Amino acid sequence: MEPTLQNISDYDTLKGEKKKTVWAVVLSGLVLGGIYMGVNAFYGEPSDAIHTTDKVAKIPLK
Repeated sequence: MEPTLQNISDYDTLKGEKKKTVWAVVLSGLVLGGIYMGVNAFYGEPSDAIHTTDKVAKIPLK
């Protein structure tokens, strides 16, 4: 039976390659999130963005 990782005690039963895979997924998520935050902070919102306030009153249906 595979552990479900529903609670932290399930993680303690993982061994070897499965535990490394869980760590790889967690660390890659943190690294990608950090890269995204860095790029977002560096570039921010474009200064030439056109902001619209139009609201769709009715969506036409076929």
